[in-house]
Amino acid sequence: MRLFEENPVIPNQFVAEVQGVSVFMKREDLLHPEVSGNKFRKLKYNLKNAISEGHESVLTFGGSFSNHIAATAAAGKAFGINTIGVIRGEELGLDLQKTLRENPTLNFAASCGMTFEFVSRAAYREKTSEEFLKRLQEKFGKFYTVPEGGTNNLAVKGCEEILSAEDKEFDVISCAVGTGGTISGLINASEESQKVLGFPALKGDFLNAEVAQFSEKNNWELITNYHFGGYAKVDRELILFINDFKRRYGIQLDPVYTGKMMFGLFDLIGKGYFSKNTRILAIHTGGLQGIAGMNNRLKNKDLPQIEF
Repeated sequence: MRLFEENPVIPNQFVAEVQGVSVFMKREDLLHPEVSGNKFRKLKYNLKNAISEGHESVLTFGGSFSNHIAATAAAGKAFGINTIGVIRGEELGLDLQKTLRENPTLNFAASCGMTFEFVSRAAYREKTSEEFLKRLQEKFGKFYTVPEGGTNNLAVKGCEEILSAEDKEFDVISCAVGTGGTISGLINASEESQKVLGFPALKGDFLNAEVAQFSEKNNWELITNYHFGGYAKVDRELILFINDFKRRYGIQLDPVYTGKMMFGLFDLIGKGYFSKNTRILAIHTGGLQGIAGMNNRLKNKDLPQIEF
């Protein structure tokens, strides 16, 4: 299948029945070996739109271990379109070869042909300003912009395609939340009778406004106490859960998004949050490429490695 040519339907995998609650998982991580999970969905219509408008380059933003950066680079290579990654952390560009040796994500993106622009954290916070984008245009020429994390109206449209007709049988749809695009698409595609639960990977309540901006229904809720300290932060308990989950169910979870979501789901089930006979569909949003980089960081923190 040519990338984005079709709308693939991913079968649901039974995970477990716990205290009378049935948990299934939609394996969006299996969509594509390099453009997997929600990144496949978010980039689909953005890349098609960029090409239809005659753009030869796509520019986007992310951290040094960003799933979105890796997926955009791979998608650009598949489409034959140039990609530019604006990366948070100007120090990473001081010795690019060293950075590429130590950072699997950026090394992969570079191998796909992505050009990097490393900026300070202060400058990165201004990434949506007209002045910032003008400077980038002066340096790189005309480009199509995809937001950090990929979330915009076209991304939400793509994420609406995650759910299929057979998913109407579930009572709860669950997913991890980063920038809010994936859950917004799920909300729009869900039945009014279904509850959509989101597990933010970041601290704070600001995501409620982001989700409300793109979603069309009110059948959703964000569960905000399973972020483990904030974005990309993990502890021993989470790592042991991810490793145990893989041994028990044969499914690899990532530590930034889906791992936290599944930890939260199982914890809520154990606390009696869901009524008996509830059927839950958890969305695996991919992100497995980031495990190698996370393990490199765990070596310096006296924490166990994620089995991968």
